[in-house]
Amino acid sequence: MGSHPQPVSDTQPDDEGRSTVPDRILPAWQVWLEALATDAEAALGAALAYESMNEEGRDAFLTALEQDAGRLGVPRIALFAPFLSVEKDEERRMRIQIALGDDFGTAQRRRPRALMGIDRGGERVAAVIAPMYLDFVRVITCRFSPSRGFSWVRTNPLVHAKDAPDHGASLDGVGLDAAPLEVVVDEIAAAVVAQRDPSGCLPPSLDPLLQLFDARLRDSE
Repeated sequence: MGSHPQPVSDTQPDDEGRSTVPDRILPAWQVWLEALATDAEAALGAALAYESMNEEGRDAFLTALEQDAGRLGVPRIALFAPFLSVEKDEERRMRIQIALGDDFGTAQRRRPRALMGIDRGGERVAAVIAPMYLDFVRVITCRFSPSRGFSWVRTNPLVHAKDAPDHGASLDGVGLDAAPLEVVVDEIAAAVVAQRDPSGCLPPSLDPLLQLFDARLRDSE
């Protein structure tokens, strides 16, 4: 992955040596930030770059972003949501949520949708498309048997909605049709039970699927 523009490198100190907010935004930094609203690859790359920073780097990055957010024609959720998805520190998470303002939580009120198909041997191929923010979604796909467990599980954490699978798509040689989320999650739940080892443990690859149980509850509400 290539390097990312450095934020606010044209900041100048005032007469007393304090840093001041710059009068302009570096063009490369501005273009990169604006891409976060429409380019899933840019947003995912930004999240991964932020995740690789140390604590001081994250604090400085958020400070620069807070300074420049109001001067861009970009929704605040596009600028801050990618970093909320990878930030674990509660203090910085709260800082990002405050920066999101009224946009925080809007994606959580949008319901996931599901697709599923069945091959000749009875195995299911399913896709769950979960809204993230703006036009970005998370796509979880899997192939499984409710009685035997999973053949594979794949997660694409950030995809533009237009590029997500839809009714009539084919995945792993199986056609997919729209299906009620609760039906798909119930079948996945049966496969999760079948997949457990004698100690009751599950492989880490199934973690994204476990989040679907909460999605099912929200959908039923």
